[in-house]
Amino acid sequence: MSLPNLTSQYAEAFPELVRDATPAPSPDPQLVLLNRGLAAELGLDAEWLATEEGINFLLGHNLPDSAKPVAQGYAGHQFGNYVPSLGDGRAILTGELPVNDTLVDIHLKGTGPTPYSRPGSDGYAALGPMLREYLVSEAVHALGIPTSRSLAVITTGRNILREVEQPAAVLVRTGPSHIRVGTFQYVRAHQDLELLQRFTNYSLTRHYPTVEAENPALALLEQVVTNQAELLAQWMHVGLIHGVMNTDNMTIAGHSIDFGPVAFLDKFDPNAVFSSIDFAGRYAYGNQPAIAEWNLARFAESLLPAIMHPAEELVMSQDDAVTAATEAVVNFRRVYSGAWAKRFTQRLGLTSDEDAQSLSTQLFEQLQSSGTDFTGFFAGLADIAKSGLIPADVEPELMSWYRHWLDLSPSAEKLAQHNPIYIPRNHLVEDAIQDAVTDQNLETFHTLLAAVTNPYERQQGFEHLEQPAPVAFAMNYQTFCGT
Repeated sequence: MSLPNLTSQYAEAFPELVRDATPAPSPDPQLVLLNRGLAAELGLDAEWLATEEGINFLLGHNLPDSAKPVAQGYAGHQFGNYVPSLGDGRAILTGELPVNDTLVDIHLKGTGPTPYSRPGSDGYAALGPMLREYLVSEAVHALGIPTSRSLAVITTGRNILREVEQPAAVLVRTGPSHIRVGTFQYVRAHQDLELLQRFTNYSLTRHYPTVEAENPALALLEQVVTNQAELLAQWMHVGLIHGVMNTDNMTIAGHSIDFGPVAFLDKFDPNAVFSSIDFAGRYAYGNQPAIAEWNLARFAESLLPAIMHPAEELVMSQDDAVTAATEAVVNFRRVYSGAWAKRFTQRLGLTSDEDAQSLSTQLFEQLQSSGTDFTGFFAGLADIAKSGLIPADVEPELMSWYRHWLDLSPSAEKLAQHNPIYIPRNHLVEDAIQDAVTDQNLETFHTLLAAVTNPYERQQGFEHLEQPAPVAFAMNYQTFCGT
């Protein structure tokens, strides 16, 4: 069989932004997970991918001549501190796959050291974190949220030491691209206007091809602001806490990426933080929209010279460019508020945003004070709307909320469509990874994967996957980057 047609458009167009990189040898590669559904969507033969030849293609050891594997350079604000040179320290872009007139990145994580690897880093990844990213990314996709997706997890035949010794593994992930806010910060640091203009035009054409603009940089900023605002509203509604919202983890295409210390709310708490490295709570659940806007302001700063100079000539003064960019970034709040309100109305099964808004403050205050399970509360609304019966054991204040809500005649059908029953609950994810890594038993993982990739339909035998975490677990849970 001929190898899939991978292109190297990004690497060829922007040699200034990449370094040649070769995946480390894999002594004994074994396919752990293969996403056959995604393979079919990409026009790839899943049966072939599961062969030795296909596995080596996935690992970047068996590529067509058209492919040029590279590590991508980028900068970034990490927990608010600017780092001028980061880049793929343990990841490689093997190429882009043409799919229905678009390009899809084939991107490997855990491939060994690259020219961007930090001192002391081996560039490998442990099996546990790669299983986490596979599970979470596919769950987020099933929830209808734009995200990178996981094509495969492959162990390489070597062991690495993290907290404990684990098998090393490679995650094969896909996405519209891996161009980040941090990539533009890296380009801006080159102080090369022509490169910034060229990169801006490329990004706009690749991700927003229907947009025609006299000022491509301003148009790109406006599109990214809109997409990120809508993405954040979706995160907030499912209780997703990314954990590391650095500028190098925010994409230009507007999709979720890099699920390291990601977690989901157990109970509603704006201050919820699970990441072991987020000591100050910068990326707490409730802070995420404001942080997204802050990141977009950094994006606007990077674009400023291109906003002033859409082509060779100066068309806008710096003051006017700053004003236009500021207006674009501030628009995040309007778009986010509208997207959040629309989804909240859907989650309550109502038709009027005003009716939904009238219920919001009391509801979230009660959810927080009562410690009610966040996902379970919304998942239970459809049955209550259908029966008209309020659970007898609810708090008095929440009882009055239910009565007010039922008086608005919520649609049980809409409620079932917009409130997931299954999410990757933190304790379930940890159990699945523990069984897979320690006992080499993937049964728990596959059961959870089956539930979270069909999140709106209650399935017999999955009752335990709806249950909140034990209190002691929820109080002490921490997530880690997995590096």
